[in-house]
Amino acid sequence: MEASDGIYWHEFSGKILLPPALLIALVRFMLLCQNTAMIILLSNDDGIHADGIIALESSLQQIGEVYTVAPEREQNAMSHALTLHRPLRVNEVGAKRFAVDGTPTDCVKLALTGLLPVRPDIVVSGINKGPNLGDDIIYSGTVSAAVEAALLGIPAIAVSLVAFENPQFNAAAEFTAALLSRVAAKSIPPDTLLNVNVPGVPKEQIKGWRLTRQGKRHYSENIVERTDPRGKKYYWIGGDDLGFAKDDGTDCMAVHEGYVSITPLQVDLTNYKLLSDNPIPSFPWP
Repeated sequence: MEASDGIYWHEFSGKILLPPALLIALVRFMLLCQNTAMIILLSNDDGIHADGIIALESSLQQIGEVYTVAPEREQNAMSHALTLHRPLRVNEVGAKRFAVDGTPTDCVKLALTGLLPVRPDIVVSGINKGPNLGDDIIYSGTVSAAVEAALLGIPAIAVSLVAFENPQFNAAAEFTAALLSRVAAKSIPPDTLLNVNVPGVPKEQIKGWRLTRQGKRHYSENIVERTDPRGKKYYWIGGDDLGFAKDDGTDCMAVHEGYVSITPLQVDLTNYKLLSDNPIPSFPWP
């Protein structure tokens, strides 16, 4: 017998039967009620099997319930790319661990718009092998995963280890857990993320942490042109690291001096000074 709103009473068993959509919503609500610990979503651009994200999982599981949704392989320098011209496939590779054949932004968007049974309190992207300082943040898949979370209304942190050779992620993972347990989700304003860079030295050599602004890195703008066996040209894009602008208060300078850098970033890219100064002369158009 139907009661109302699609809810049925089974006369013989004496049980209430719920429509599937309502049942799913009820299960999700019950899960949310049972979860008193912080719910953390992890992603990265080095891939789900990278040492950095595994170290982060181990550290953050001590302070919350961790879900990992990350690319199935490396997706470095993907920036904020979305996969729009083919379907995405997701493989569950472990308990609460999902590998996606897409970009870091794909991973976060999938996770926050239906893949996970619960809505995370915060998103952490990393730990990236290599720095994301200064201009790096424009190209970084690690930072873009955190940006996507901020765009979708979830506080986020991007974490990078400033080391390429023999990286040791334990100190960076430990610092991230300490930072997360203190700022929690409510301490990060809307549409904001924290970009964290940890010096690639042993923990006892790190001097502390600093709140910083974005610095400026310098690269050589070399394009390598080559010719394949069929006589067609091809190109390698890349440039050597030429250092950074040694300005006080920047992320680059803090890491150079042995400190962890924490840079608050915002998704609003408006240049408010230019907007206020209004240097564009008025002209009629059309």
